Amino acid sequence: MDSDVCQVYEDEIQSLKVEIELLAEKYEDSQQESTFFSDEEILMSIKSFQSELWGESEGHESATDLKAELESLETRLSFLMKLTGIQFTGHSKKTLERTRNKMVRKHRLSGNCCSLSFQLEFQLLEMQNKGNVSAAITDLSIIMEPRGNGDLDKFVLSSEKCGSLLTFFRSLSSYAEWYEHRRCTFLHFKEKYPDIVTLPEGLLGDYILLRNPKTSGFELMIVWKIHIDEEGRSTPVLDLLTKVPKQVLDQNMATIENAPTYFRSMLLLVGIEEAIENLVNVFGSER
Repeated sequence: MDSDVCQVYEDEIQSLKVEIELLAEKYEDSQQESTFFSDEEILMSIKSFQSELWGESEGHESATDLKAELESLETRLSFLMKLTGIQFTGHSKKTLERTRNKMVRKHRLSGNCCSLSFQLEFQLLEMQNKGNVSAAITDLSIIMEPRGNGDLDKFVLSSEKCGSLLTFFRSLSSYAEWYEHRRCTFLHFKEKYPDIVTLPEGLLGDYILLRNPKTSGFELMIVWKIHIDEEGRSTPVLDLLTKVPKQVLDQNMATIENAPTYFRSMLLLVGIEEAIENLVNVFGSER
């Protein structure tokens, strides 16, 4: 009888321990939820995440070891930021489910890449089986600013469908580089030729208009899309559209009809900036 009573007490104590651990985990999550961290805290969070993901159990033996490890992580993170242009500004996590062999956590990650900002939300499922740890990402949701851009919206939908963070960040770095290049190019020509170049959708749009100040209604539209292939590689796609008054078209029909073809040829020969420069100069001299 005494043995049975002791067993009951031991079971109750074990149950209380598990409950305390769960309460402590919930408290930790409530403290971290919607909290933005410093660079050092983000680095430590990444290290903690790596330890949990790869099943590392060895702790740091001293504060000196921890400092050295932190400095190493800072160096590696700084290198990656310079290489990719991606900077993380915030991270939070919340435990949704936890058992002996399974853990589900919701992560929120925010940052920016060039002039684009992003917020990610996803669930990380971690399973442990005989000492081996596996992880899978589900329910990936992406919010990027600015919104309402066709290229950007397609990129977000494609990334969410793929569900791979590695593919997303690799694609984001390439896409953001072209996005920023397009924005700077539009700004350059707008400032250099304010009487000819207009930006109906601003610097964040994907086209510019050339309006001839000498001929009313004579316009050329340079469309600059950014295509992302299935492997996440970004390439610029430019084309030229014309809007020409009838009297101008009658006088220069052959030249105007062939203008898009000539423009695409110049893109291949001299590059984007020089092709636009030549087009603006020729267009501005038309009467």
